[in-house]
Amino acid sequence: MVYEGARSATGPFLLSLGASAGVVGTVAGLGELLGYALRLVSGDVADRTRRYWLLTGIGYAVNLLSVPLLALAGRWDVAAGLVLIERIGKGIRTPSRDVLLSYATREVGRGFGFGLHEALDQIGAILGPLVVAGAAFAGEGYRTGFAWLLAPAILALGTLAAARLIYASPQRFEATGQGEGSDPSAGAAAAAARGTGTDTGAAGGAAPRPEYLWGLGRGLWLYIAFSGLTVFGFAHFQLLSYHFKAVGLMSDALIPLAFAIAMGVDAVAALIVGRAYDRSGLNVLLALPVGTLLASVLAFGSRPGLAWAGLLVWGVVMGVQETIMRAAIADLSPLAMRGRAYGVFNTVFGIAWFVGSAIMGFLYDVSVTAVIVFAVVVQLLALPVFAVLHRTGTARAAG
Repeated sequence: MVYEGARSATGPFLLSLGASAGVVGTVAGLGELLGYALRLVSGDVADRTRRYWLLTGIGYAVNLLSVPLLALAGRWDVAAGLVLIERIGKGIRTPSRDVLLSYATREVGRGFGFGLHEALDQIGAILGPLVVAGAAFAGEGYRTGFAWLLAPAILALGTLAAARLIYASPQRFEATGQGEGSDPSAGAAAAAARGTGTDTGAAGGAAPRPEYLWGLGRGLWLYIAFSGLTVFGFAHFQLLSYHFKAVGLMSDALIPLAFAIAMGVDAVAALIVGRAYDRSGLNVLLALPVGTLLASVLAFGSRPGLAWAGLLVWGVVMGVQETIMRAAIADLSPLAMRGRAYGVFNTVFGIAWFVGSAIMGFLYDVSVTAVIVFAVVVQLLALPVFAVLHRTGTARAAG
């Protein structure tokens, strides 16, 4: 609720403080880079220390408490710094949180479990922007909306502390010493591993498959490459909202409301594609390049109707990213290296989103058409990588 409330308005807020589209795109991308790149370190630390709750708590504190401070920012560089700090907090907490989720979702299916988490997360992602929109509709402006988010930030940290007391050892949900058959997702994971070089142990008397970089198999690296390409051409909402305000497609009050609607679409899509992943595996990921292409063409248009249509498709893509992308990592990586796998994936994801967002931001200052062409070309490049991933048998085996 808190950080999504901020993300719904930071684009136009930075514009009001004098930032250019290039600056907004760079800040948005750099924030994602820091948030994702830190996951490589925090994921490895999580695997080494097993202090999942501690890392999650520290990350949430930094992540949530930086948002209300935006109300005090009087210059775009100060506001940009707080945006980056908020992303750093997310980078610290996410690998440990995802490992905790991977334990908790063992019995219900990881696709559905991560999808359910995303759907619940989107309740806050809808309420947060509504708080900011309410402040804007009341004539109080974005600053007041940011200040109001202090209350849910404190409540969230209190809830996390309570969860830590109740579920001190979530590892009990997943017996690491059992065989593959004890995990409903293990059949998919083992099949995917055998087909892609991720399998690090013998199966049925066969010799172990060779390991690749950092013990992560070929199938996982192909998956990471495909995911990185799709997000490389995926517009950040901060740039989209900048476009909506700069072109006059939406008012200041309507922009965070539009983000809330997109998050609602995200929540519904997360549940649907989560179940689809449990049935069909990585084939569902084909929706990423197709959806991203459509979202870019529509959302960067010059008509409100097209912008709204593009925003709805953008929400669907977010639902796929936040659900299947995380669930697949659990199915394609060894349990002992799951934190590292999440860290590597998120680092590549963050670098790709940073570079892509910066390029799109500076292209926007030149021509909106150039942004659209860039996004389309990148998504077309992702399709051959998906084809190779499919030929390895990963897409079939993961289902």
